[in-house]
Amino acid sequence: MVLALDKEWIWDSWYIRDEGTWHAYFLKAPKSLGDPDLRHWNVSQGHATSTDLRSWTHHGTCFEPAASPAWDDYTTWTGCTLRDDHGGWHLFYTGSTEAEDGLYQRIGHAVSNNGHDWQRLGDGQCLDLTGPNAALYDHDHSQSLWHDRAMRDPWVMKDPAGDGWLMYFTARASGIAEPNAGGAIGFATSPDLMTWDLHPPVFVGGFGQLEVPQVFEENGLWYCLFCTAAEHFSVQQAAHTPGGPVTGSHYLIADGPRGPWHIAEGPFLDGAVPCKRYASRIEKTDDGLVIMGFADQPDGHFIGHVTDPDPVVVDGNGYLRVEALEPVED
Repeated sequence: MVLALDKEWIWDSWYIRDEGTWHAYFLKAPKSLGDPDLRHWNVSQGHATSTDLRSWTHHGTCFEPAASPAWDDYTTWTGCTLRDDHGGWHLFYTGSTEAEDGLYQRIGHAVSNNGHDWQRLGDGQCLDLTGPNAALYDHDHSQSLWHDRAMRDPWVMKDPAGDGWLMYFTARASGIAEPNAGGAIGFATSPDLMTWDLHPPVFVGGFGQLEVPQVFEENGLWYCLFCTAAEHFSVQQAAHTPGGPVTGSHYLIADGPRGPWHIAEGPFLDGAVPCKRYASRIEKTDDGLVIMGFADQPDGHFIGHVTDPDPVVVDGNGYLRVEALEPVED
């Protein structure tokens, strides 16, 4: 019982468990577009609920691009959903505008009373690559070696060392000659979820981009799950990866949420060529860790639904392993 829609493709997704109910939020676009590559520029966000991450009740569209002109009138891409200390719902998301041809990404913030009907805070924008640390990022697309000004896929969590909040996001570092070695995990902090300070990246290297970061703790170690493509491995990382480059999800590992982070040694966690599953999340269930992401192109054509969860185990050295992978069905 995968998370699927008859008339729409689904791709990136994120989850929150609230009083025994799982809420899934996901990017979606109409299959009537014909070409799945067009989905990125015709996007809205959907919402579904489940008690077991397998059987889903769909609640329709919950968020979409703003009316023009606006900083997020073109796309409202991947983000995260959380609840604050008072029970309020918060959505952090990626936005882009038609005025910039979608080339510049920024991070937005919306709130809700029920986890479905979202309202932007002000114009929505909460963080951009500006300020004293902006020069550490690839912040000016006109000077970039990459195809966009990357600042997307925010992951926000409570700071376990204090009263504030931490944000991680997909970015690129400045001043790196090899494009595929410039991928970065950006970092920002907030005392209240409302005002954010941009900090230096907490990780740089290995890949041209580390998409859809998700940071979590398990058994005293910290993990940053990310996804990337075979064509975005650096020369060094390609040579260092058993079996060579693949497309899918791997992870960084650290002793604390601020790092220092390093790429996990050994086999790539969950990848293949062509890609079977992408933009994955690892969730903590009553039965242990599970991984789920969208079915990409296991047979060479795009599928566009979220796979059922597969179990993840942590070995004696703290490394993750996906067990009993289920076939991705069309």
